[in-house]
Amino acid sequence: MSASSAPDRFETARLEKLNKIVDLGVDPYGQRFDDHLPIAEARRRAPGEPGIIGDEVRVAGRILRWPKTGKLQFVHIQDATGRIQLMMSKADLSDEQWTLISALDLGDVVGVDGKLRRTNTGEITVFVERLTILCKSLAQPPEKFHGAKDIELLLRHREVDLIYNEGVLERLLLRSRIVDSVRQTLRSKAFVEVETPVLHAIAGGAAARPFHTHHNALDIPLFLRIALELHLKRLMVGGVERVYELGRVFRNEGIDATHNPEFTMLEAYQAYGNYESMMDLTEAVISDAVRTVLTARAMAAGDAVADAPPADDGRLTLPWGEGTIDFTPPWPRRKYADLFQEHVGCDISDAAAVQTAAASHGIEWANVHPDVVVSEVFEACCEQHLTGPVFVIDYPAAICPLTKRKTGDPRFAERFELYVEGMELANAYTELNDPRLQEELFRTQLAGLPDEESMAKMDHDFISALKVGMPPAGGLGIGIDRLVMLLTNTRTIRDVIFFPLLRPERVAPRGGGGAAESP
Repeated sequence: MSASSAPDRFETARLEKLNKIVDLGVDPYGQRFDDHLPIAEARRRAPGEPGIIGDEVRVAGRILRWPKTGKLQFVHIQDATGRIQLMMSKADLSDEQWTLISALDLGDVVGVDGKLRRTNTGEITVFVERLTILCKSLAQPPEKFHGAKDIELLLRHREVDLIYNEGVLERLLLRSRIVDSVRQTLRSKAFVEVETPVLHAIAGGAAARPFHTHHNALDIPLFLRIALELHLKRLMVGGVERVYELGRVFRNEGIDATHNPEFTMLEAYQAYGNYESMMDLTEAVISDAVRTVLTARAMAAGDAVADAPPADDGRLTLPWGEGTIDFTPPWPRRKYADLFQEHVGCDISDAAAVQTAAASHGIEWANVHPDVVVSEVFEACCEQHLTGPVFVIDYPAAICPLTKRKTGDPRFAERFELYVEGMELANAYTELNDPRLQEELFRTQLAGLPDEESMAKMDHDFISALKVGMPPAGGLGIGIDRLVMLLTNTRTIRDVIFFPLLRPERVAPRGGGGAAESP
């Protein structure tokens, strides 16, 4: 893919073929092509034995393979549902059609009408009776298009990645099916989907660095939201008892295998529930999503049933690297303090032992709240052992400012995080609904900031809403990108996001002989 607008030799050759198509009186960019079948559906209609003439079909797709050989040519085209072979014979087509075929290239989009048959080798094939050009591609495919490996090409030109790298399109379409499954599960449980503001006057609802922007007409600073939480709780105060949002959130922080500054979050809130209600909901949402993946794979393998069974033994098992993850509920529930004792070797209340553990892992502990030190030691020592799925429950209260304390032991908060393969996938609370305590915790969280900045960061609207009265509730957040990673056996978050954030491409001045900077 050239960064320059001047055509290279490959594009020049394709432009000559485009002109050849125009000279035939044919539009090289096509028109409507109605009533064509998805390729997967056409394949299902194919006769079972070679030599039998099957249905007349109409299909469309992009040319991905074409070993051009004389008067009998075999082409492979692909759409979103799969690939199929075309057989084009000069004896069966008009001279104009054969001239049109000679002007085609890899990457062109075509539609064909013809009859389904199987070749002597058993391959499902459309014997073409008419070909229609739908779009002439001017870009040369990657040199090794059966698995392009140029990182810049893959990340900066996702459309090329989707076309030429096997499995990428399937994975990202599966993402959409997973998201749809999440919505269906929540809908079945009477949750209402809403949309809340992306631009916030206060960066609240989570401890994260926000993106700043400015509204010119009102002359006020604004933030891209870092969480969905506070607006959803205000809706719950207003009577929307089961509410959720699937939306983008933005955190001005690092990029790595499990973090992208712009990501998709599910947050759901259930009045008259608690964090145990959210565990049940989490199991239902994720189990249904696993079933969706298993069904999609069964259908892709040729099983046309609409509701494939999860597995021969009824378990919800998906591959992960060299092994598998068993998502079959119920999932174990382990107390935070017990896991800390098991993997760190001391009690979380033993300050001296915790400081020693922190120092051994290079964690700063002086002048830091003890529970924050505990949290960092837990992350360093425990998370890697949480292959899961496992609910880690009852967190130290000081690191949970929006969470109700445990009755009888206020040192701990009614919070869980779901871990799978050492990755935090979900976070949930029994929501704090005492406005006085919430305001006190906000002030504690903002302690140390100048008074003016502290007042600006205090969400007075949320406190006012709590004073109206929010019913006891459970709240849940699930990272959708990480969920898709786990369900599609993908190790990096950028591979499950259509367009991950990259550094801007720096193009060398024309004539400078340089190359675009790699991401």
